[in-house]
Amino acid sequence: MTAAYNPGDKFEIQVSDVEFRRAPARTLMARVYQPQGEGPFPTLLDLHGGAWNNQDRTANAPMDESLARSGILVVAIDLTRAPEAPYPASVQDANYGVRWLKAKAREWNGDPASVAALGSSSGGHEVELCAMRPSDARYNAHPLPEAPNVDATLAYVVARSPVSDPFARFQQAERRQWQEMIQNSKTYFNPWETIFEGNPQQILERKEAVSLPPMYILQGELDDNVLPAVQERFAATYRAAGGECEFEIFKGSEHRWVAQPGPQTDRAYEHIKVFIARQLNKLRRAA
Repeated sequence: MTAAYNPGDKFEIQVSDVEFRRAPARTLMARVYQPQGEGPFPTLLDLHGGAWNNQDRTANAPMDESLARSGILVVAIDLTRAPEAPYPASVQDANYGVRWLKAKAREWNGDPASVAALGSSSGGHEVELCAMRPSDARYNAHPLPEAPNVDATLAYVVARSPVSDPFARFQQAERRQWQEMIQNSKTYFNPWETIFEGNPQQILERKEAVSLPPMYILQGELDDNVLPAVQERFAATYRAAGGECEFEIFKGSEHRWVAQPGPQTDRAYEHIKVFIARQLNKLRRAA
């Protein structure tokens, strides 16, 4: 039976850091936000943003804490950065992270049957690829000897300002003459042709065979990094492919609005919790 969840619940949380994976460049860490209660708790993997080139597991701490205090085991992981290794290295981390979390969830009073993922900005790109291609041999590159039969499928996905079409985002950076973002894209997508191969929008347009877990996309109205129209097209294409995709625009909000306290940030947190509750109720009914 999938863990019960009431988004109005309030829990104390314990925060700890543990080793996630030893990569060639460094040891990747995970930050665990563990509700203190009877459990088991629904479980969520967090993939941070940073234009594939920067940031770490702490990037989304306020949201992770808010979700954990409502009764969700949240585990945020470091991801390989583009200067360390280009695509698909970070997606390999994400895929491994899903399997690793399913194997480890019970240690932190989590429910492995409910493992889902949250991704922000470039982490949204990585979470979409992980969700759509859970069995891709390239993404499954890192073995998990202690749980070799655990797969990387996700119960649902939450994506905040995801880079659902990285080539469209690159074109927007060119229009803005945003040299840092142009270079970030070139560093990550190397060779350059992978910006089309690892492109969630184009994967759907090519009608590849993909998994389509329920998805909730949150998008800022004033985002000039990932344009709302591009995001809306992805949501429509996801639905046309047979997936359930809720898409919401947050008025007066830019790309990283949830990084600052405010009414729209609070609203984003609450809407995510409601979406999660709805998905978990569906899983419980199906169990």
